[in-house]
Amino acid sequence: MINFVRNLVTTDPNLGFFIPENGDVSHLSTIDKNIKQTISKFLSSNLKFSKEKKIFSLDISLNQKLFLVIIEKNLKTYELNLLGANFKSLISNEKKIKKINFFGNINFFKNKRLECEIIKEFAYGFELKSYNFEKYKTQKKGFLQEIFFASTDYEQLKKEYNYLSSVKKGVYLTRDLISEPPNKLFPKKYVDEIKKLSSLGLKVKILDEKIMKTLGMNALLGVGQGSTKESFLVTIEWNGATKKSEQPLAFVGKGVCFDTGGISLKPARFMEEMKYDMGGSAAVVGLMKSLALRKAKINAVGVVGLVENMPDGNAQRPGDIVKSFSGQTIEILNTDAEGRLVLADALSYTEKKFKPKFIIDLATLTGAIIISLGEEYAGLFSNNDKLSENLEKVGEEINEKVWRLPLHKNYDKLINSNYADMQNINYAGGAGSITAAQFLKRFVKNTPWIHLDIAGMAFSKKAANLNSGGATGYGVRLLSDLIKKFYEK
Repeated sequence: MINFVRNLVTTDPNLGFFIPENGDVSHLSTIDKNIKQTISKFLSSNLKFSKEKKIFSLDISLNQKLFLVIIEKNLKTYELNLLGANFKSLISNEKKIKKINFFGNINFFKNKRLECEIIKEFAYGFELKSYNFEKYKTQKKGFLQEIFFASTDYEQLKKEYNYLSSVKKGVYLTRDLISEPPNKLFPKKYVDEIKKLSSLGLKVKILDEKIMKTLGMNALLGVGQGSTKESFLVTIEWNGATKKSEQPLAFVGKGVCFDTGGISLKPARFMEEMKYDMGGSAAVVGLMKSLALRKAKINAVGVVGLVENMPDGNAQRPGDIVKSFSGQTIEILNTDAEGRLVLADALSYTEKKFKPKFIIDLATLTGAIIISLGEEYAGLFSNNDKLSENLEKVGEEINEKVWRLPLHKNYDKLINSNYADMQNINYAGGAGSITAAQFLKRFVKNTPWIHLDIAGMAFSKKAANLNSGGATGYGVRLLSDLIKKFYEK
């Protein structure tokens, strides 16, 4: 938990200081002389011998501990986040450390804007690393640790941190949704969670199976027909633009709450991980929460298709042909290529209903993207160069990286069907992520569009960077920063 206050209480048991890489402590002029001398002496003995080490701790008495965080001048945003996360990792098992007071007057770069960024991004990294999902544990290991940043500019810092705080809350919601077990978060329960966002000023509309049948959303409905759980399409609108008629920005998410593969059943090993096959939708829901919390000055809509893919006697079969909302027909060759069917109707509906400036969809769509890019990049596919370039720039700065892969008409022949307009998989082999994106492209007419395949990014078995293992919340800050940098006025 992050707090901003005016004064540093130097008698508190845990004190933190930001130090420039050259070890200069002249910015600590208002700090107790003995503490300042202790820091200076420690740095002169340790800094030159530990150039790779960025966080130090030292006990200056039985009752007081100091933490020193070394700051280089040209650190990128994600490097500052990582420092905050590493600091959290360092103290996470120290149950005696409930509170740390950091000296926030760090004017060693003589650039208030930069110094504000250092504190904010460090704090954000600390908070993201602090997340844990212990809802179903009877004995909880997590405990609250707070940082108080003391600065004469504390009011401004607090005001500016509101943006990152809203993003953090969106990331936390995304992680919570992905972490829920599938017996607790099936489509109807997911709808109930989304409805709660109405209290923030978001307009939530639910399309149930009856409405979707009337609209002709047979691609989406086909995925869920083997489950006893009802399917839904949910729209979440935020109208924050000065001009209410302004075209919205649209975000579409795949929400397969559990994916057995259907009749094309998945192997049993690791099937439990298929609870996170709704990670794209969770990112959209988290994003919409963050936009509402910070009262973003844009119009935006989130659209999520919520289904469960199960193999009962009513399940969709390989060989079935369905007519999508767009009017195009699809031959189902593999019922485990279900996410693209959900997105097909969601994309077509979003474009027709909302006529947005752009559409960005997120989906844990293909295992092939993990083989290609691992857990370092999301796969990006797009019909618009400028939108792609902007997203790439944002991703590099915050380490939510994207890598653009090709779309080309020559791939179409791999998904053309002998019996329908298209088939839902490429049986010729190869280019699994590309042909999936090429499939989706057929459901977007003229709108600038990006498809993000986040199968390798939404969930991680290992603790890494800003998460402690499990759901990452990937995509919330990426899209929020894109909006803030390029679309908010």
